[in-house]
Amino acid sequence: MSWVASEQAAVVQAERAQRSIKCVVWDLDNTLWQGTLLEGGVGAVQPGVVDVVRELDRRGILQSIASKNDHAAAMAQLQAFGLDALFLYPQIHWGAKSGSIERIAKDINIGLDAVAFIDDQPFECEEVAYTLPLVLCVEATEIGEILARREFTPRFITDDSARRRAMYQADIVRKQVEEHFEGPQDAFLTSLGMRLSIAPAREEDLKRAEELTLRTNQLNTTGYTYSYDELDFFRQSPDHLLLIAGLEDKYGTYGKIGLVLIERRHSWMVKLFLMSCRVMTRGVGTVLINYLRNEARQAGVRLLAEMLPNDRNRMMYMTYKFNHFRELEKQGDLVIFENDLGPVHAYPAYMALEIAGAG
Repeated sequence: MSWVASEQAAVVQAERAQRSIKCVVWDLDNTLWQGTLLEGGVGAVQPGVVDVVRELDRRGILQSIASKNDHAAAMAQLQAFGLDALFLYPQIHWGAKSGSIERIAKDINIGLDAVAFIDDQPFECEEVAYTLPLVLCVEATEIGEILARREFTPRFITDDSARRRAMYQADIVRKQVEEHFEGPQDAFLTSLGMRLSIAPAREEDLKRAEELTLRTNQLNTTGYTYSYDELDFFRQSPDHLLLIAGLEDKYGTYGKIGLVLIERRHSWMVKLFLMSCRVMTRGVGTVLINYLRNEARQAGVRLLAEMLPNDRNRMMYMTYKFNHFRELEKQGDLVIFENDLGPVHAYPAYMALEIAGAG
Protein backbone atom coordinates (compact mmCIF):
# COMPACT_ATOMS: atom_id res chain seq x y z
CA MET A 1 0.00 0.00 0.00
CA SER A 2 1.34 3.44 -0.92
CA TRP A 3 2.01 6.14 1.69
CA VAL A 4 -0.91 8.21 0.35
CA ALA A 5 -3.27 5.23 0.47
CA SER A 6 -2.09 4.45 3.99
CA GLU A 7 -2.74 8.02 5.07
CA GLN A 8 -6.21 7.97 3.53
CA ALA A 9 -7.01 4.67 5.19
CA ALA A 10 -5.82 6.08 8.51
CA VAL A 11 -8.09 9.10 8.12
CA VAL A 12 -11.10 6.89 7.34
CA GLN A 13 -10.28 4.63 10.28
CA ALA A 14 -9.97 7.63 12.61
CA GLU A 15 -13.33 9.01 11.43
CA ARG A 16 -15.01 5.65 11.94
CA ALA A 17 -13.50 5.38 15.42
CA GLN A 18 -15.42 8.50 16.42
CA ARG A 19 -18.77 7.20 15.22
CA SER A 20 -21.65 6.40 17.51
CA ILE A 21 -23.83 3.52 16.37
CA LYS A 22 -27.56 4.21 16.61
CA CYS A 23 -28.85 1.06 14.91
CA VAL A 24 -27.53 -2.49 14.58
CA VAL A 25 -28.89 -4.49 11.63
CA TRP A 26 -28.73 -8.26 12.06
CA ASP A 27 -28.62 -11.10 9.58
CA LEU A 28 -30.57 -14.16 10.77
CA ASP A 29 -29.28 -17.51 9.45
CA ASN A 30 -26.08 -18.59 11.22
CA THR A 31 -25.78 -15.09 12.70
CA LEU A 32 -28.64 -14.44 15.08
CA TRP A 33 -29.62 -18.10 15.21
CA GLN A 34 -28.00 -21.43 14.45
CA GLY A 35 -28.84 -23.04 11.14
CA THR A 36 -30.64 -21.99 7.98
CA LEU A 37 -34.38 -21.49 8.26
CA LEU A 38 -35.30 -22.83 4.83
CA GLU A 39 -32.76 -25.66 4.79
CA GLY A 40 -33.76 -27.98 7.58
CA GLY A 41 -34.81 -25.44 10.15
CA VAL A 42 -33.28 -23.59 13.04
CA GLY A 43 -31.78 -25.03 16.18
CA ALA A 44 -31.44 -22.23 18.70
CA VAL A 45 -30.30 -18.66 19.07
CA GLN A 46 -26.53 -18.35 18.80
CA PRO A 47 -24.85 -18.53 22.24
CA GLY A 48 -24.65 -15.11 23.89
CA VAL A 49 -26.65 -13.32 21.18
CA VAL A 50 -29.74 -12.74 23.31
CA ASP A 51 -27.62 -11.04 25.96
CA VAL A 52 -26.05 -8.80 23.31
CA VAL A 53 -29.42 -7.91 21.76
CA ARG A 54 -30.99 -7.05 25.10
CA GLU A 55 -27.99 -5.05 26.27
CA LEU A 56 -27.91 -3.01 23.06
CA ASP A 57 -31.62 -2.37 23.58
CA ARG A 58 -30.96 -1.22 27.15
CA ARG A 59 -28.28 1.16 25.89
CA GLY A 60 -30.78 2.77 23.54
CA ILE A 61 -29.27 1.33 20.36
CA LEU A 62 -32.05 0.41 17.95
CA GLN A 63 -31.98 -2.91 16.10
CA SER A 64 -33.38 -4.29 12.88
CA ILE A 65 -33.11 -7.25 10.51
CA ALA A 66 -31.73 -7.62 6.97
CA SER A 67 -32.21 -11.23 5.94
CA LYS A 68 -32.71 -13.16 2.70
CA ASN A 69 -35.57 -15.33 3.85
CA ASP A 70 -39.29 -15.87 3.77
CA HIS A 71 -40.75 -12.99 5.78
CA ALA A 72 -43.60 -14.87 7.46
CA ALA A 73 -41.45 -17.86 8.43
CA ALA A 74 -38.62 -15.68 9.78
CA MET A 75 -40.95 -13.50 11.84
CA ALA A 76 -42.64 -16.62 13.25
CA GLN A 77 -39.23 -17.93 14.31
CA LEU A 78 -38.28 -14.64 15.94
CA GLN A 79 -41.61 -14.68 17.78
CA ALA A 80 -40.96 -18.25 18.94
CA PHE A 81 -37.67 -17.06 20.44
CA GLY A 82 -39.44 -14.08 22.05
CA LEU A 83 -37.30 -11.60 20.12
CA ASP A 84 -39.64 -10.21 17.46
CA ALA A 85 -40.57 -7.05 19.41
CA LEU A 86 -36.91 -6.01 19.69
CA PHE A 87 -36.48 -5.27 15.98
CA LEU A 88 -37.80 -2.23 14.11
CA TYR A 89 -38.65 -2.19 10.39
CA PRO A 90 -37.31 -5.72 9.65
CA GLN A 91 -36.38 -6.22 5.99
CA ILE A 92 -36.83 -9.91 5.20
CA HIS A 93 -36.93 -10.68 1.46
CA TRP A 94 -34.64 -11.81 -1.34
CA GLY A 95 -33.28 -8.42 -2.36
CA ALA A 96 -29.80 -7.01 -1.75
CA LYS A 97 -28.98 -6.36 1.89
CA SER A 98 -27.55 -2.96 1.04
CA GLY A 99 -31.02 -1.97 -0.15
CA SER A 100 -32.55 -3.30 3.05
CA ILE A 101 -30.12 -1.28 5.17
CA GLU A 102 -30.83 1.89 3.20
CA ARG A 103 -34.56 1.40 3.79
CA ILE A 104 -34.06 0.80 7.51
CA ALA A 105 -31.93 3.94 7.90
CA LYS A 106 -34.54 5.95 5.99
CA ASP A 107 -37.43 4.60 8.09
CA ILE A 108 -35.60 5.33 11.35
CA ASN A 109 -34.34 8.63 9.89
CA ILE A 110 -30.65 8.26 10.71
CA GLY A 111 -27.48 8.54 8.67
CA LEU A 112 -25.80 5.45 7.28
CA ASP A 113 -22.70 6.31 9.30
CA ALA A 114 -24.75 5.49 12.42
CA VAL A 115 -25.57 1.94 11.24
CA ALA A 116 -23.73 -1.32 11.91
CA PHE A 117 -24.44 -4.53 9.99
CA ILE A 118 -23.70 -8.04 11.31
CA ASP A 119 -23.53 -11.06 8.98
CA ASP A 120 -21.75 -14.40 8.83
CA GLN A 121 -21.27 -14.32 5.04
CA PRO A 122 -18.21 -12.44 3.73
CA PHE A 123 -20.02 -11.88 0.41
CA GLU A 124 -22.88 -10.06 2.12
CA CYS A 125 -20.49 -7.91 4.17
CA GLU A 126 -18.52 -7.06 1.04
CA GLU A 127 -21.68 -6.15 -0.90
CA VAL A 128 -22.79 -3.80 1.86
CA ALA A 129 -19.32 -2.32 2.39
CA TYR A 130 -18.95 -1.63 -1.34
CA THR A 131 -22.43 -0.17 -1.83
CA LEU A 132 -22.70 1.64 1.52
CA PRO A 133 -19.13 2.46 2.64
CA LEU A 134 -20.38 4.50 5.62
CA VAL A 135 -21.98 1.43 7.23
CA LEU A 136 -19.87 -0.37 9.81
CA CYS A 137 -19.74 -4.07 8.86
CA VAL A 138 -19.14 -6.58 11.64
CA GLU A 139 -18.44 -10.29 11.10
CA ALA A 140 -20.64 -12.67 13.06
CA THR A 141 -17.55 -14.09 14.77
CA GLU A 142 -17.10 -10.69 16.47
CA ILE A 143 -20.56 -10.53 18.08
CA GLY A 144 -19.17 -11.32 21.51
CA GLU A 145 -16.84 -8.31 21.33
CA ILE A 146 -19.15 -5.50 20.23
CA LEU A 147 -20.49 -4.58 23.67
CA ALA A 148 -16.95 -3.55 24.67
CA ARG A 149 -16.38 -1.44 21.55
CA ARG A 150 -16.57 2.33 21.84
CA GLU A 151 -19.00 2.73 18.92
CA PHE A 152 -21.58 0.65 20.79
CA THR A 153 -21.00 2.23 24.19
CA PRO A 154 -22.85 5.52 24.79
CA ARG A 155 -21.32 7.78 27.42
CA PHE A 156 -24.61 7.85 29.35
CA ILE A 157 -27.64 5.59 29.46
CA THR A 158 -30.56 7.88 30.16
CA ASP A 159 -34.25 7.26 30.74
CA ASP A 160 -34.80 8.17 27.10
CA SER A 161 -32.10 5.69 26.04
CA ALA A 162 -33.71 2.80 27.89
CA ARG A 163 -37.12 3.44 26.33
CA ARG A 164 -35.95 4.51 22.86
CA ARG A 165 -37.24 1.40 21.10
CA ALA A 166 -40.66 1.78 22.72
CA MET A 167 -40.78 5.41 21.58
CA TYR A 168 -39.98 4.41 18.01
CA GLN A 169 -42.61 1.69 18.14
CA ALA A 170 -45.13 4.33 19.23
CA ASP A 171 -43.99 6.39 16.23
CA ILE A 172 -44.79 3.46 13.94
CA VAL A 173 -48.34 3.40 15.30
CA ARG A 174 -48.64 7.17 14.81
CA LYS A 175 -47.48 6.89 11.21
CA GLN A 176 -49.97 4.13 10.48
CA VAL A 177 -52.79 6.17 11.96
CA GLU A 178 -51.69 9.26 10.02
CA GLU A 179 -51.60 7.35 6.72
CA HIS A 180 -55.25 6.38 7.15
CA PHE A 181 -56.43 9.67 8.66
CA GLU A 182 -58.98 11.49 6.55
CA GLY A 183 -58.86 15.22 7.01
CA PRO A 184 -56.43 18.17 7.13
CA GLN A 185 -53.06 17.96 8.87
CA ASP A 186 -54.13 20.26 11.71
CA ALA A 187 -57.04 17.93 12.45
CA PHE A 188 -54.66 14.97 12.69
CA LEU A 189 -52.30 16.90 14.97
CA THR A 190 -55.24 17.89 17.16
CA SER A 191 -56.26 14.24 17.42
CA LEU A 192 -52.86 13.39 18.94
CA GLY A 193 -53.46 15.48 22.07
CA MET A 194 -49.87 16.72 22.16
CA ARG A 195 -48.35 18.35 25.24
CA LEU A 196 -45.08 20.25 24.83
CA SER A 197 -43.05 21.20 27.91
CA ILE A 198 -40.39 23.93 27.86
CA ALA A 199 -38.25 24.46 30.94
CA PRO A 200 -34.76 25.41 32.07
CA ALA A 201 -32.63 22.27 32.12
CA ARG A 202 -32.20 20.69 35.53
CA GLU A 203 -29.17 18.76 36.67
CA GLU A 204 -31.00 15.48 36.05
CA ASP A 205 -31.58 16.56 32.42
CA LEU A 206 -27.90 17.01 31.58
CA LYS A 207 -27.11 13.44 30.54
CA ARG A 208 -29.92 13.53 28.01
CA ALA A 209 -28.89 17.04 26.96
CA GLU A 210 -25.35 15.85 26.19
CA GLU A 211 -26.80 12.88 24.34
CA LEU A 212 -28.95 15.19 22.22
CA THR A 213 -25.95 17.28 21.17
CA LEU A 214 -24.07 14.12 20.17
CA ARG A 215 -26.91 12.29 18.41
CA THR A 216 -28.79 15.09 16.63
CA ASN A 217 -27.35 16.01 13.24
CA GLN A 218 -30.21 16.86 10.89
CA LEU A 219 -32.31 19.22 12.99
CA ASN A 220 -29.34 21.00 14.53
CA THR A 221 -28.48 24.62 13.70
CA THR A 222 -24.77 24.51 14.50
CA GLY A 223 -23.71 20.94 15.23
CA TYR A 224 -21.97 22.11 18.39
CA THR A 225 -21.50 19.33 20.93
CA TYR A 226 -21.24 19.99 24.65
CA SER A 227 -20.10 17.77 27.48
CA TYR A 228 -22.04 17.21 30.68
CA ASP A 229 -19.72 19.60 32.54
CA GLU A 230 -20.06 22.32 29.89
CA LEU A 231 -23.83 22.03 29.96
CA ASP A 232 -23.81 22.16 33.74
CA PHE A 233 -21.82 25.40 33.55
CA PHE A 234 -24.36 26.90 31.14
CA ARG A 235 -27.21 25.69 33.35
CA GLN A 236 -25.83 27.65 36.31
CA SER A 237 -24.46 30.66 34.41
CA PRO A 238 -26.43 33.93 34.78
CA ASP A 239 -25.28 34.83 31.27
CA HIS A 240 -26.80 31.73 29.66
CA LEU A 241 -30.15 30.00 29.41
CA LEU A 242 -30.28 26.28 28.72
CA LEU A 243 -33.77 25.11 27.80
CA ILE A 244 -34.95 21.54 27.32
CA ALA A 245 -38.21 20.49 25.70
CA GLY A 246 -40.25 17.31 26.05
CA LEU A 247 -43.25 16.05 24.11
CA GLU A 248 -46.07 13.64 24.89
CA ASP A 249 -49.30 12.61 23.19
CA LYS A 250 -52.00 9.99 23.59
CA TYR A 251 -49.68 7.29 22.26
CA GLY A 252 -47.01 7.95 24.87
CA THR A 253 -43.93 10.08 25.39
CA TYR A 254 -41.44 11.20 22.77
CA GLY A 255 -39.03 11.94 25.62
CA LYS A 256 -36.79 15.00 25.75
CA ILE A 257 -36.73 16.12 22.14
CA GLY A 258 -35.34 19.66 22.02
CA LEU A 259 -32.48 21.72 23.39
CA VAL A 260 -31.79 25.46 23.15
CA LEU A 261 -28.72 27.28 24.44
CA ILE A 262 -28.90 31.08 24.62
CA GLU A 263 -26.11 33.47 25.52
CA ARG A 264 -27.77 36.40 27.32
CA ARG A 265 -25.89 39.68 27.24
CA HIS A 266 -27.03 42.98 25.68
CA SER A 267 -28.63 40.79 23.02
CA TRP A 268 -29.72 37.19 23.18
CA MET A 269 -27.70 34.87 20.93
CA VAL A 270 -29.05 31.38 20.22
CA LYS A 271 -25.86 29.31 20.24
CA LEU A 272 -27.56 25.95 19.75
CA PHE A 273 -31.04 24.98 18.63
CA LEU A 274 -31.81 21.33 17.98
CA MET A 275 -34.70 18.90 17.84
CA SER A 276 -35.08 15.16 17.51
CA CYS A 277 -35.91 14.12 13.96
CA ARG A 278 -38.91 12.19 15.36
CA VAL A 279 -40.79 15.46 15.85
CA MET A 280 -39.95 16.98 12.47
CA THR A 281 -43.59 17.08 11.33
CA ARG A 282 -45.14 18.11 14.64
CA GLY A 283 -44.56 21.87 14.46
CA VAL A 284 -42.31 21.84 17.52
CA GLY A 285 -39.63 24.05 15.94
CA THR A 286 -42.07 26.84 15.20
CA VAL A 287 -43.52 26.68 18.73
CA LEU A 288 -40.06 26.84 20.33
CA ILE A 289 -39.02 29.80 18.20
CA ASN A 290 -42.31 31.53 18.94
CA TYR A 291 -41.59 31.06 22.64
CA LEU A 292 -38.09 32.55 22.25
CA ARG A 293 -39.48 35.51 20.30
CA ASN A 294 -42.05 36.21 23.01
CA GLU A 295 -39.44 36.02 25.77
CA ALA A 296 -36.97 38.27 23.94
CA ARG A 297 -39.71 40.78 23.15
CA GLN A 298 -40.76 40.84 26.81
CA ALA A 299 -37.14 41.27 27.93
CA GLY A 300 -36.63 44.11 25.45
CA VAL A 301 -33.58 42.54 23.75
CA ARG A 302 -32.56 41.65 20.21
CA LEU A 303 -32.83 37.96 19.32
CA LEU A 304 -29.87 36.70 17.29
CA ALA A 305 -28.96 33.17 16.28
CA GLU A 306 -25.88 31.36 15.00
CA MET A 307 -26.16 28.88 12.14
CA LEU A 308 -23.58 26.63 10.52
CA PRO A 309 -25.38 25.46 7.36
CA ASN A 310 -24.47 22.09 5.88
CA ASP A 311 -26.03 19.50 3.61
CA ARG A 312 -27.80 17.80 6.53
CA ASN A 313 -29.39 20.67 8.45
CA ARG A 314 -31.12 22.48 5.60
CA MET A 315 -34.44 21.98 7.39
CA MET A 316 -33.24 24.10 10.33
CA TYR A 317 -32.10 26.86 7.97
CA MET A 318 -35.60 26.96 6.52
CA THR A 319 -37.13 26.84 10.01
CA TYR A 320 -35.26 30.05 10.87
CA LYS A 321 -36.21 31.72 7.60
CA PHE A 322 -39.90 30.85 7.96
CA ASN A 323 -39.99 32.19 11.50
CA HIS A 324 -38.91 35.80 10.93
CA PHE A 325 -35.13 35.36 11.05
CA ARG A 326 -33.08 37.16 8.41
CA GLU A 327 -29.39 36.82 7.65
CA LEU A 328 -27.50 39.64 9.34
CA GLU A 329 -23.90 38.77 8.53
CA LYS A 330 -21.49 35.95 7.79
CA GLN A 331 -18.35 35.14 9.74
CA GLY A 332 -16.65 32.56 7.54
CA ASP A 333 -19.02 29.59 7.45
CA LEU A 334 -20.99 30.93 10.40
CA VAL A 335 -24.23 32.77 9.56
CA ILE A 336 -25.67 35.24 12.07
CA PHE A 337 -29.45 35.69 11.96
CA GLU A 338 -31.62 38.30 13.60
CA ASN A 339 -35.33 37.94 14.32
CA ASP A 340 -37.59 40.91 13.62
CA LEU A 341 -39.72 40.18 16.74
CA GLY A 342 -42.54 41.98 14.96
CA PRO A 343 -45.60 39.80 14.33
CA VAL A 344 -46.98 38.21 17.49
CA HIS A 345 -48.26 34.70 16.79
CA ALA A 346 -50.56 32.62 18.94
CA TYR A 347 -49.44 29.13 19.86
CA PRO A 348 -51.19 26.45 17.78
CA ALA A 349 -54.46 25.13 19.15
CA TYR A 350 -53.43 21.51 18.49
CA MET A 351 -50.64 21.57 21.10
CA ALA A 352 -50.94 22.20 24.85
CA LEU A 353 -47.98 24.12 26.25
CA GLU A 354 -46.43 23.68 29.68
CA ILE A 355 -43.88 26.45 30.31
CA ALA A 356 -41.71 26.60 33.42
CA GLY A 357 -40.18 29.93 34.45
CA ALA A 358 -36.85 30.75 32.87
CA GLY A 359 -35.80 32.81 35.86
